[in-house]
Amino acid sequence: MIVTLIFLLFPICLVLAALTDLLEMTIPNHIPLALILGFLVVAPFIDIGWTGFGWHLAAGAVVFAACFALFAFGVMGGGDAKLLSAAALWFGFNESLLSFAIYVSYIGGLLTVLLILLRSRSSIVMTLNLPLPDSLISAKKVPYGIAIGIAGLIAYQDSPIVLWALSAGK
Repeated sequence: MIVTLIFLLFPICLVLAALTDLLEMTIPNHIPLALILGFLVVAPFIDIGWTGFGWHLAAGAVVFAACFALFAFGVMGGGDAKLLSAAALWFGFNESLLSFAIYVSYIGGLLTVLLILLRSRSSIVMTLNLPLPDSLISAKKVPYGIAIGIAGLIAYQDSPIVLWALSAGK
């Protein structure tokens, strides 16, 4: 049951966040909340101990502090900050969190460049009648939840929680 939760909850939440951010330019609060509650349910079963649990909480807190600062300066949206912080809980303070952050940066940068190119050619895109959400063409914001979702799915395989689940299945 716990192994199934580990393999399903995190990826499903990230895919839902990416899709809603793509289509609505918002990340519903229930997605980061599900990630936080899911981590709290899984944590007692994965042999990380109190110290490991504290490091996972510290990772979430540090990422939240950084994201809050970016939100305060208008660089990051609130939904993105909450999603990134909740996802950090699942990685803990280790190299997998660093990998996740690097993937988010690179994928987010690529997404931003692609949106700038798309928006600069918006008249061509509109005449081609491509099935794209209007928010991608007309909005000034970047749906960074897409980058967070993709990066999380890539980095998740190296997280301590997934590594524990893989060893528990043997």
